[in-house]
Amino acid sequence: MAGQDIVIQPVTTKGQTKQFIDIAYELNASDPKWVPPLKSEVAKLITPGKNPFFEHAKVQFFLALCNGRVVGRISAHIDELALLQPPEQGMGPGTGNWGMMEAKDEAAMDALIRAAEDWLNDQGMTRVLAPISMSVWEEPGLLTKGHDHSPMIMMGHHNPAYQGWIEKLGYTVAKRLVTYDLPVKDGFPELINRIVASGERKQQLQIRKVDKKHFDRDAAIIMGLLNDAWSGNWGFVPMTDHEIDHAGKSLKPIVQEALIRIAEFDGEPVAFMMTLPNMNEVIRDLNGSLWPFGWAKLLWWLKFPKAQSMRVPLMGVKKELHNTRLASQLAFMMIEYIRRDAVADFGTRYAEIGWILEDNQGMVAIADAIGAKINREYLIYEKAIPATN
Repeated sequence: MAGQDIVIQPVTTKGQTKQFIDIAYELNASDPKWVPPLKSEVAKLITPGKNPFFEHAKVQFFLALCNGRVVGRISAHIDELALLQPPEQGMGPGTGNWGMMEAKDEAAMDALIRAAEDWLNDQGMTRVLAPISMSVWEEPGLLTKGHDHSPMIMMGHHNPAYQGWIEKLGYTVAKRLVTYDLPVKDGFPELINRIVASGERKQQLQIRKVDKKHFDRDAAIIMGLLNDAWSGNWGFVPMTDHEIDHAGKSLKPIVQEALIRIAEFDGEPVAFMMTLPNMNEVIRDLNGSLWPFGWAKLLWWLKFPKAQSMRVPLMGVKKELHNTRLASQLAFMMIEYIRRDAVADFGTRYAEIGWILEDNQGMVAIADAIGAKINREYLIYEKAIPATN
């Protein structure tokens, strides 16, 4: 598209929304490692009324066109809850975001990012933190290492060229996120087994499975622990009650009781660990659609789930226990209990832990202790928004 004009259009119609969704499938079709998400789920993500993120965020979607053909997309958004966070934690006043970017070439990416910056500037923002697609709880960061293997459930996968295109526009790294690959079939080092056994001798300590008969109760417990445990982390934005309820309902179909644990100390919930079967193993060949036979395949898997791989997207220990021996012990116990059931009941061979902030010393130490190795890197960039005339 060299020498050809790129036209940026805001998304305002249903037809443009469909184009916004479809262009990702067109541009990534030649990447054998990309896993097409279900289009119905993407539509929910970007539709007010179906995603509670819109209740506290202002969002604008854009398309890039060349000679009348869509050649890219981007979202620009301002999370009102993120604006209230302490600036030293990454968000804070004046910080807007863009994400969901896809572009056929550098010219399209350049035009899309500049359009997002201009929109954020018009809304009074002075700084960009990106890419974040769309909430920090969804798909934060640009994949910069790990393109040689397919993403796990609810993780992003990007064209390797995007890194250079974004950095040429003056974006610098604000934070590095990593994921860890963990073989689970053969268990953990003997030291970890001793720590787990020690915890099992403490009568006041119990590790229980979630109960799907009381799923709403347990989902609220987990999300409450999450908001507490992560409140001091870089990039933290609290989840609202509606978002907690929405997340619970969205995840319930793939939740397996044995794979999500809640730790209780003297009867009080103090920690949790959530593990999800890697549904990408099932949907990767559906090209984003459940029709005509994808429904049957997915329903069969949901009823009789088997997964060679699992992802641990969330783990948390109550803030008052941070940096204590008990916190580490709880983590090792939950990891080991879930590992046993994943191997025995689901045929799991390996898991992915993350994402994890590279400077989260507690989680990095746990990953190192169980023999996990970094397998992906995601970068979140920042840039002062240039003033427009």
